[in-house]
Amino acid sequence: MIFNEQNLAKLGECGVAMLDSPSEMLPVALHYLGLPPNSTDPEDYKKVQALLLKLRPHIAYFNSSKFISDLANGNICVAVGWSGAMLEAKTNAEQAGNGVKIAYSLPKEGAPVWFDTLVLLKDAPHPQQGLAFIDYLMRPDVIAPVSDHLSYPNGNRSATPLVAEATRNNPAIYPPAEAMAKLFTLEPLPKATERIRTRVWSVVKNGQ
Repeated sequence: MIFNEQNLAKLGECGVAMLDSPSEMLPVALHYLGLPPNSTDPEDYKKVQALLLKLRPHIAYFNSSKFISDLANGNICVAVGWSGAMLEAKTNAEQAGNGVKIAYSLPKEGAPVWFDTLVLLKDAPHPQQGLAFIDYLMRPDVIAPVSDHLSYPNGNRSATPLVAEATRNNPAIYPPAEAMAKLFTLEPLPKATERIRTRVWSVVKNGQ
């Protein structure tokens, strides 16, 4: 739907948005091309650049937050974004009662998987308080409502029965095993590769 130029040309008539994030969009495009999403090969990034430049005329904008309200208000019809942001847009549209219907789809080919983490700095002035907060937040009765509110799963399996049924049974929030098996992590890349990604993204955003 997104990386096929003919499909995107049709969708472009009603508005397409993409994340302004080369560290996420370029691996997705690499994966679509059958290339390693964490590639360090400059030739792979030339292929991705060529693909995205063909698509660029049909992309309204690159932004990592604007698409939420634009989807909810019907100002665009397609966006590449995070699952929780898509579900936020869906909830906003339903609450507004504006007739906009939003559906989130995980690509059958797979997509990046990511994790929010809590970190205690080595030189934190109050480490015990920090650890106590982490312990509190990960209590099943505390973290379950967070998942319901944000439409993101959490890392405490004991909390799952406490998550609202509509949340834990939503495959967009808790993907089934077969979908999880196709997800891939994003790895830190060498500085030389990061510079290549930055240049490619600048070219793509500028359309030349």
